[in-house]
Amino acid sequence: MKGIVYKSTGSWYSVKTKQGIEHQCRIKGKLRLDNLQSTNPLAVGDIVEFDLENKEKSNSGIINQICERKNYILRKSVNLSKQTHILAANIDILFLVITLNNPVTTTNFIDRFLISSNAYSIDTILLFNKIDSYNKNQILEIEKLINIYTKIGYKCIKISATENLNINKIVPLIKNKTIMFGGHSGTGKTSIINCIEPKLDLKTANISTQHLQGKHTTTYAELFDIDYGTRVIDTPGIKGFGIVNFDKNEIGDFFPEFLKNKNNCKFNNCLHIDEPACYIKKMVDLNKISLSRYENYKQIITSDNLKYR
Repeated sequence: MKGIVYKSTGSWYSVKTKQGIEHQCRIKGKLRLDNLQSTNPLAVGDIVEFDLENKEKSNSGIINQICERKNYILRKSVNLSKQTHILAANIDILFLVITLNNPVTTTNFIDRFLISSNAYSIDTILLFNKIDSYNKNQILEIEKLINIYTKIGYKCIKISATENLNINKIVPLIKNKTIMFGGHSGTGKTSIINCIEPKLDLKTANISTQHLQGKHTTTYAELFDIDYGTRVIDTPGIKGFGIVNFDKNEIGDFFPEFLKNKNNCKFNNCLHIDEPACYIKKMVDLNKISLSRYENYKQIITSDNLKYR
């Protein structure tokens, strides 16, 4: 039998078939894909082959094969630096939810997320949530960020889940798609899903006023069927996004503005750090490439233990 993983709780996986029947399944042996040192061999969104343990009585099954993934979002495991964690698989559109200060979403976090989604060819849209809560100066900060990311090709939408503002701009983008919402805890990922599909009524929590951090209401990644022929993946909020399985000399290729201009550098293998006649650095000096993007690039390739290919 074949189905899609809708929920993973560690040792058990909820797998739904094309007929809409859900089975609770375990893994047969130690399944791995592409030799990834992953803390979770299976992720929500995976298509799997499984056999029922008892075809007549039981609704439980044994997963014996993972079908080839078209993509996935991968990050460094928080507690195990040599291992990775797959957030979700087989995603058509990733919505990265960003808030300015409640909680803070840094450009470093945004750029790390975009490197990963770009590397695995996942269309990514930036949602700037809680737009109703900002003063004039904060709105200007949001506009500056939108200008940076719009210029390099990312669609950006200002929304408010609490006021249901501009949620209607999301709906046409998600029809007949598998979508994922990612970002820090407290940015409003689950609230946005509730706006799109109120019948789900997923649990949410208020921001911690002491630290302006979100509470981990969503414990496990989970996939839901909603209107518009859409499947939506709700993921737990994450504090950081570690880059893994990348080489130092390829990171720049996942910055669209770097990739577009790198052939103008003097050296083919230019890392855009200390090399002479670097066109990328020239573009930064001319304010044609965002300084924050360039500083984040430098920080990533110098601090993430990346190696040359």
